[in-house]
Amino acid sequence: QVRVVESGGGMVQAGDSLRLSCEASGRTFSAYAMAWFRQPPGKEREFVALIRWSGGNINYTDSVKGRFTISRHKVQNAVYLQMNSLKPEDTAVYYCAARAYYGGNGPFGMDYWGTGTQVIVSS
Repeated sequence: QVRVVESGGGMVQAGDSLRLSCEASGRTFSAYAMAWFRQPPGKEREFVALIRWSGGNINYTDSVKGRFTISRHKVQNAVYLQMNSLKPEDTAVYYCAARAYYGGNGPFGMDYWGTGTQVIVSS
């Protein structure tokens, strides 16, 4: 079984920064990509950023471009989300997700999900 664990959420003021961390573990897990999603209060879960393990290709949703940076540590199967210039509209539960090398069958094409970490940005 693959376990995905996020950390680093918290409550900050607008303009502040936070760094989220996530690690996927499992004896046979081989990552194809890892990503961050978020679910704002009362809204649907949405894509934030994704990084592919081979080649490091990155995608961001438009609303975070220039403010958020996703990075990875391949050996540790870890992914990070550096969030700068945070805005109140970034308030959400942030989820880390992993896609296995021969997977991609779950929601948003991801196979394994963490339980989420809360980020609250006050104005």
